Amino acid sequence: MTIAVIGLDLAKSVFQAHGVDQGGGTVLVKKLHGKQMIPFFSRLRPCLIGVEACATAHHWARTLSAMGHEVKLMPPSYVKGYVKRGKSDALDAEAICEAVQRRSMRFVPTKTIEQQAILMAHRTRSLLVRQRTMAANALRAHLAEFGLVANPGIANLAKLSEKALAEPDGLPAYARRALAILARRLAELTEEIGTLDRELAAWHAENEASQRLAAIPGIGVITATAIAATVTDPEQFRSGRQFAAWLGLTPQQQSTGGKTRLGGISKQGDRYLRRLLVVGATAVMRHAKDKATRLADWIRDLLARKPFRLVSVARANKLARIAWAVLARGDTYRPAVAA
Repeated sequence: MTIAVIGLDLAKSVFQAHGVDQGGGTVLVKKLHGKQMIPFFSRLRPCLIGVEACATAHHWARTLSAMGHEVKLMPPSYVKGYVKRGKSDALDAEAICEAVQRRSMRFVPTKTIEQQAILMAHRTRSLLVRQRTMAANALRAHLAEFGLVANPGIANLAKLSEKALAEPDGLPAYARRALAILARRLAELTEEIGTLDRELAAWHAENEASQRLAAIPGIGVITATAIAATVTDPEQFRSGRQFAAWLGLTPQQQSTGGKTRLGGISKQGDRYLRRLLVVGATAVMRHAKDKATRLADWIRDLLARKPFRLVSVARANKLARIAWAVLARGDTYRPAVAA
């Protein structure tokens, strides 16, 4: 049989394939187990394979591309509209096969192993930071129950807990053991986060795109490495505004009948990158209030009319546009001339 296009529904162990010929007729409906995937596709002639972008999609895209197939990844939300009725693996594979043939479909670039490894370090660091925040909040609250109040900051909290545990008669035995566990966990998490920070800094020192991104005010090493590892091909975005919209930093439209209605930001796309950009924009706003630059003038003028958080999101939108321009044009950031 001559297969032109295959829609492949990925899973952990059972995969579903739906193939059509040049005329669009169905010629393949097959369920495959994990160990059958490589032998099956290695025997097929090179064809177009559509896959939903998910946890294992980039691995299978690299594997199937090495066999000569053309693999295209698509956002699952864009494929959902092609499911006719019901929910099953066979229907999902058929919808994927239909969606990948559409000229207006938007595709997800395949990430390299190195990019996935860096993003794994980022996600692990983000998880550890959340766990450290939880441990610090618990330790701070428990110490306050005994009248011990720490100044803001992880370092001050660690010093206070160490001082409280050093006094033999300061705390009851049960409280001492519980607080010792929290203090030890806080120190372990801080050390593990520091290890990941050093690894990300080492990758940043070797990556030219990440170094150019870090020159933008509001984008540090963490944000620069995250953007460089996430954005495989900046040319997939036509403009900086499209890149900002992909990150969910542009207003969501509810327009009809010739009337344009803009709401809050859409919050679509990569939540992690969006959070990093907003945090960086907030830091820039707090440090640029009294400076004589065009950026500071723009921030002061907007703060006079809008709330602080709205201005920080607007600045994050500008950061996203600048980052796209730096990546797409291969240029370096040039700060604006002082007012």
